[in-house]
Amino acid sequence: MVELTNEDVLKLARLARLRLNDDECGVFKKEISSILGYVEQLDKVDLKDVVPTYQVTGLTNVTRPDTEIDYGASTKELLKNAPALENNQIKVKRMLDR
Repeated sequence: MVELTNEDVLKLARLARLRLNDDECGVFKKEISSILGYVEQLDKVDLKDVVPTYQVTGLTNVTRPDTEIDYGASTKELLKNAPALENNQIKVKRMLDR
């Protein structure tokens, strides 16, 4: 079983931006050591014949292939009603400040 020191717990608390007093440090020391002991136990399990679970719902990718649709309108026809054009594109006011 993993035994943590108070310094280890305080370092973890600092990384998590927590402030612990001495009593809390002792409580967390026991709890974290228990958790790490359980992780050690899981680490010893033989998984060489276990197939990884990547997907549990049985769903498959439902995307459609990209296809080009010709609506019969040219770029010139589509842009003729635009209020302002620049380089064959619709010109709009700036939306973001620099």
